[in-house]
Amino acid sequence: MDTQPAIPGMKVNRPDAKSKVEKFIRRFIRQRYLQLMVLLGIAWMIIFNYFPMYGIIIAFKDFNITKAISAAPSVGVKHFKAFLTDDSLLYVLKNTLGMSLLKLIIGFPLPILFALFLNELRSVRFKKAVQTISYLPHFLSWVILGGILTTWLADVGIINHILMALHWIKEPISYLAEPAYFWTIVVSSDIWKELGWSAIIYLAAISSVSPELYEAATIDGANRFQQMFLVTLPMIKGTVSILFILSVSGILNSNFDQVFILKNQLNESASNVIDTYVYQVGISNGRYSYSTAVGLLKSIIAFLLLISANFVTKKLNDTSLL
Repeated sequence: MDTQPAIPGMKVNRPDAKSKVEKFIRRFIRQRYLQLMVLLGIAWMIIFNYFPMYGIIIAFKDFNITKAISAAPSVGVKHFKAFLTDDSLLYVLKNTLGMSLLKLIIGFPLPILFALFLNELRSVRFKKAVQTISYLPHFLSWVILGGILTTWLADVGIINHILMALHWIKEPISYLAEPAYFWTIVVSSDIWKELGWSAIIYLAAISSVSPELYEAATIDGANRFQQMFLVTLPMIKGTVSILFILSVSGILNSNFDQVFILKNQLNESASNVIDTYVYQVGISNGRYSYSTAVGLLKSIIAFLLLISANFVTKKLNDTSLL
C-alpha cells in the first residue's frame, strides 16, 4: 500500500529495486550457512527429481537401451494402449485397489486413534516406552520383516503353534501359499510396521493444542474420553486432512518392497499388483518404454486424485494443500 505524504508536495522515499537487492544480499550473507543447506537441498531435488523427467519421453517411443533416446522412433500412445488392453489389467488393478483401499480405510485412522490414546497417558516413562516400541519396526526394511513374517506364517511357524494351542485350527496352514490370506497379511503387516511412526506427526499436532481448551471442557463437565473427540480431534483436523489428501493420491502405489518380498507363485492371483506387474513385464523383459508409460499413467491418475481429494476436503472443512 502506498504511503501518502504527510505534507502536500513532500517526497516520500520508497525502496527501489537496487535497495531491495542489496537488502537481499546482506540477509543472504548473514544467513549464509542456513542458505547453503537450502541450496544443497534444492540442488539434490533438481538433479534427482527434475533432470530424470526428461526420460519420460521414452513412454512415447520404442526405446532401445543400446541407442540414445533421441534416436528412438516415436510411436505415440502405443504403450498406453498396450497396457489398457492387456488381459492382466483387471485382476492387477483389482489387487492394487483392494489392498490400497483396505490400507486407507483401516490403516489411516488407526495412527490417529493411537496418538489420541497415547496422549492421554500420564506416565511419561511408560508413554515413551510405548512410543519407542511402536515405531521401532519402521526402521527395519521389508527384506528383514519379510523374512520374519515368512518364518512366522510357515507351517511350523509360531502363528500356527499359537492357533493350534488355542484350538482355533486343527491343522497347520501355509498362509503365504493361500491367496485368500494375502491381502490380510499385507494390510496387517503394514499397520504393524508404520503405526507408531505415522502417529508421530499427530502427536506433534496434539502438543500444540492449548491447555486452556481442556480446562474449559473440564469445567463444562467433559471427561477425558469426551475431550479426545470434542477438543483434541477437531483441533488437529487440518493435519488429518492434509495427510488424507496425500494418502488418497498414492492409492495406486502398493508398497512394491512389501508385496515383492511376500509374493510367490502360489499366491500370485492375489499378490500381483501394478508395481510388480510392471517389474515383471516391463523391466525384467527390457520393455522400458512400456514401464515408463505405465508409470506416467499412474502419475497422471495420482495427480487427478490429489486435486479431487484437495477439492473435497476444502469444501468440507476449508483445509487444502493449494
